[in-house]
Amino acid sequence: MTALLLSALALAASPSPAAETHASAAPLAGAKITIDPGHNGGNASHPAEINRQVSIGGGETKECDTTGTATASGYPESRFTFEVARALKRKLKARGAKVVMTRANDHGVGPCINRRARIGNRSHSDAAISIHADGGPPGGRGFHVIYPTKIDGLTDDIYKPSRRLARVVRSSYERRTGMPRSTYAGSEGLDRRGDLGGLRLSNVPKVFIEAGNMRNATDATKLEAQRFRNKIARGLRKGLARFLRG
Repeated sequence: MTALLLSALALAASPSPAAETHASAAPLAGAKITIDPGHNGGNASHPAEINRQVSIGGGETKECDTTGTATASGYPESRFTFEVARALKRKLKARGAKVVMTRANDHGVGPCINRRARIGNRSHSDAAISIHADGGPPGGRGFHVIYPTKIDGLTDDIYKPSRRLARVVRSSYERRTGMPRSTYAGSEGLDRRGDLGGLRLSNVPKVFIEAGNMRNATDATKLEAQRFRNKIARGLRKGLARFLRG
């Protein structure tokens, strides 16, 4: 085989510079992610609606939703979760992912926890993350990531990938934000829960992140800062990307 023919074959087999540029610009192309910003700004004014019981599988029920917590200065969890969710959405879409949000603003009610899970399921997402900030003891600090316990007929199909998602999100979040692991909930920044409807009803790998403790003065100062919320979004984006790369 001539040297000229070998050179032509090598060029044909190699991706074009344009293709390589596109791949690097859209590393999450084809991925679909559901972002679930916890609570909603109108929940507190609609107690009857958010307190009604909904099925969470296995014959159990739970309140449709809750109001969430707030910092001492009055910065509400629902606004925090939505602002982080919007920043995360932008970062994921910039890398080619398709993003599904469970709510479009912070002045509505709900949706209920069963519907939040259903949104991720119906979109056939590759992963889902529910964003929260905790209302823990004022002396407690830090973040933790929650994944589902193994429940036959409910979470047995997503338990292992959700656990892996929790671990990579923990690592990326910790590295990017510098937040300590929770001193009062879970263990080593992870917690398993069998009572959360959003996890019990999910058919796709899913975790909750409690990004910090809003009742702790040090954590609250960070969570209230837009620059820090952007760090949170970058940490979550990196964790989701690591999970999707397998």
